[in-house]
Parts: sequence; C-alpha cells; structure tokens
Amino acid sequence: MAFNHAHHYAQKLEGWLLLQGGYGCGKTHLAAAVANFSVSMGVPTLFLTVPDLLDSLRFSYDSESTTFEQRFDEIRGAKLLVLDDFGTQNATGWAQEKLFQIINYRYINKLATVVTTNLSLDEIEARIRSRLSDPELVSQARIITPDFRRPTDEIGHPDLSSLGLLANYRFDNFSLRKDEGLDATILKSLKDAFETAQSFAQKPRGWLVITGDYASGKTHLAAAIANYRAELGAPPLFIMTPDLLDELRKTFDDKSLVSFGYRLDELRTTPFLVLDDLATHSLTPWGREKLFQIINYRNLANLPTVITIAADALEGLDPRIRSRILDTRLVNSLRIIAPSYHGKVTKRALRK
Repeated sequence: MAFNHAHHYAQKLEGWLLLQGGYGCGKTHLAAAVANFSVSMGVPTLFLTVPDLLDSLRFSYDSESTTFEQRFDEIRGAKLLVLDDFGTQNATGWAQEKLFQIINYRYINKLATVVTTNLSLDEIEARIRSRLSDPELVSQARIITPDFRRPTDEIGHPDLSSLGLLANYRFDNFSLRKDEGLDATILKSLKDAFETAQSFAQKPRGWLVITGDYASGKTHLAAAIANYRAELGAPPLFIMTPDLLDELRKTFDDKSLVSFGYRLDELRTTPFLVLDDLATHSLTPWGREKLFQIINYRNLANLPTVITIAADALEGLDPRIRSRILDTRLVNSLRIIAPSYHGKVTKRALRK
C-alpha cells in the first residue's frame, strides 16, 4: 500500500504524502524514490532530514555566502520538499517555530511535500499535526513491517510478535482428545471450539474470544489461527498481555528506538491482533488504562482480534474491557470446558 501511494504520488506531485512507521521499515527508501523520480523529470527537489534542515538554518546565521532568509526561503519554497525523520529533531521552541513556519507556508500554498516520521500524529506539535491530518491535502501511508536491519524470520512476523515461538501450534496437531475417555460434553466442547477457530481463521471477521481453564487448549487454537493466517502471507501480531504492557513500558527508556505513541498506535491498529492470556485483576491503573485504549480502539474500528482468557479471570476484568469482549454484535465467544492437558478429569471441571 505504501509503495502504491508513493508511486502514484511521484507521477503527479499533488498534495502531500505522509509515510509513518518504525525504524527500518522502508520510509526513507520510498521518500528518496519519490525524490529521485522527481529529479529525473526535471523537478527542482530538496531532500533533507529534519535535524540537517535545522542545522542548515542555524549555520546560515554565520554564513558569508547565504543569509538565513535566503536559506529559509529556499527550503519553504522548494518545488518538492522531502522532510525525512520528522520528529527526531531537538524540539526547542526555536526549532518548533521554524518547522511550523515551513509546514504552514507549504500548506497554504499547497506545495508538494513528503514527510516521513516514526511518531504517531498524537505526538506531533498540535499546529503541525492539524495540517498533516488534513485528508483533502495529505495522503497517509502507515508501514507496519519490522526493521529490515533486524530481520525476524522467513515469514516476517511483526517484531513484537511471539508467534515464531509457537510455530508448531497448528490445526493439524490440535488434539480432540478422543482417546482419553473424556465425557461426551467435553469432547463436543473441543470439537466445536476447533471448528469455530478454523472457520474464523479462514474468514476473520469481528472478534473471537476463547475462554476455558488453564491448559485446556486456548493458546493452541489462538496460535493455530495466527499460523494459518501467517501462511497466507499476513502474520498477525501475537502477544501475551504482560508482554504487551512490558513493550509499552520499554518505550520510556532513553535508549528505546520506538516512541510510546508509535508502539501504542501499532498495537491499536495492527490489522490482526491475537491477545493471549487476557487478565486485568493484577494490573496497575496505568496498565488497565493502556489495555482499555487498545481494546476500545479495536472494538470501535472492528479490527480482527482473537483473545484468550482463563474462565476464572473473566469476572475480574476491568468492567469497560469486559463489556467490549462480551459485545455479541462484534464478538463470537467459544468456551472450552475440557480439563488441563496436564491433569485428570475432575467432577469440578465437568460442573464448570
């Protein structure tokens, strides 16, 4: 999609193109491809990383050959301006003001502009964000592929996903446990869950919520769905709730290569999310709030989502989250009543 957006934009150079994504996903390559095509067609083009742009303006104060005003006018009036790595600059008041003046001038005059950023729009200064959000001028493309400098595997799982560790969890090796002497009700529960999960994998619409006791097969079915989709060329993001929150917390580290806003946006908007072992009773208020934001967004956007949750954790969920995963208009719920694969059948399991 990003390639098509960039290719189409290069042909006409109308409006703006905004490329968003993490490090190493191809934003700069596409922006440079647009610029190189533009140059080959004789269009005056200026390609600058934003930190270099600001340095160029600062150096012009002491330049004997070019005044600040000349350099500033050259940048803001370029026929095509490519601003790469927007958001990595030192956000001083002076820097913010100069960037706004450039963006605003080009916005008013509808000058062809390409912007790449690893930030979500919510993290960008409000005046600039409002101009980058104008659907009548700006074409947006979000790239969710992992860093090409740190390839994951031959399938290309998202870098947050732990699906690669569950590659052997498939439909063809899911046990229906027919040889364990289980009660007929349990066997039917397993068969229904298997068929429902397989059907969802083939046509993922809405949400699928799988409940059951620990080690009853929930994760196996969720991973089988994800592996089935991965084999079709669209690996879902598979992540456990504690890992999800850990990944969000990591973004607050000064050494993090990914911003909090980008990571949260990635989890909210990924085309297919599998959230394993959902629980909120032991989460901090911050953790519950972040989880709610992700689940609420996906609920409103009706994005394909699979959730597994232990039967005894359902009542302890944050009420806002519980109401959304029990929304029958969107959610198909299935319950596995089988006992743990590691244990024996008990009367308690049958009563459940």
